[in-house]
Amino acid sequence: MTHPPAEWAPLARMFTAFPSHEQLWQADLAPARAEVAAMVNALTQAVPVTVLAHGPESVAAARAACPEASVEDIGFGDIWLRDTGPIFLSGTQAARFRFNGWGGKYDLPHDDSVGAHIAGLQGAAVTLHDFVLEGGALEHDGNGLFITTEQCLLNPNRNPGWTRDSAKKALALALGARRLLWLGDGLVADHTDGHVDNLARFVAPGTVAVPMPAGDDDPNAAIFHDAAVRLRAAGLVVVPMLSVGLYEVDGAVVPASYMNWVIANGLVVVPLYGAENDAVAVAALRRLFPRHKVVGLPAMHILTGGGSFHCITQHVPVEGAR
Repeated sequence: MTHPPAEWAPLARMFTAFPSHEQLWQADLAPARAEVAAMVNALTQAVPVTVLAHGPESVAAARAACPEASVEDIGFGDIWLRDTGPIFLSGTQAARFRFNGWGGKYDLPHDDSVGAHIAGLQGAAVTLHDFVLEGGALEHDGNGLFITTEQCLLNPNRNPGWTRDSAKKALALALGARRLLWLGDGLVADHTDGHVDNLARFVAPGTVAVPMPAGDDDPNAAIFHDAAVRLRAAGLVVVPMLSVGLYEVDGAVVPASYMNWVIANGLVVVPLYGAENDAVAVAALRRLFPRHKVVGLPAMHILTGGGSFHCITQHVPVEGAR
């Protein structure tokens, strides 16, 4: 079974979505649009980008804000295409999965069908798998090694009765997973039930970046430590990156993470939050990706929806890339 290439492999296209629903974004709609547009305009310097927008007003706004991108009027529940879109195994093959609103939390029209439209825009043949899976729940190295969290993949609100073994068999069949490593919980207050793309990311084969606490009040300190211990025990090299630290909105902890970067053809775009460690995160990624241009862009308003740049993008590898 073919497994998807690493995210640093050559890309043919990047898909993303433009905030289009005022009732969801409310006062954050305009600033979130500006943050998405800044990300798109950075990415278009490295890869063709297709932006989904829904409705005449949103389409017009997206085209004005993202002049170098292709904009398509397609229905979607919200912009989290990493989870609702297909996973591309190549430029012409994609895998789709059932989507149930992150365990039934958010049931939005079109989120269960937008993946088919994305695959159709790419002209990719689709294999539909009859189990629930979101792309943000997995991290992989391009060689068939996958990382996930128990909190998400074994959550009964996704696939009741799944065990480590049944999950591994399903991912081996669908995505060519040869080895599956298990972390524990994801970030505190992550409504995805602990997606791994906020916690641990491959930066090279066998090497994973994991946050380290940014202070005694970091709510994720124990989670970061546990992830690093498990990954080292599995034989991987763990590179620590200083976390965002305690990040609150209106007194509530939110899952801000520098791990939610997106890679495209020699470019890395990392989310920033107006936090003390923003510049440190950009510098760290420049050391980890010395052959890439690393750009930090604001994502505070996108975060009000629960995620960041990796969460709102879905990449298409060049055919034959490995």
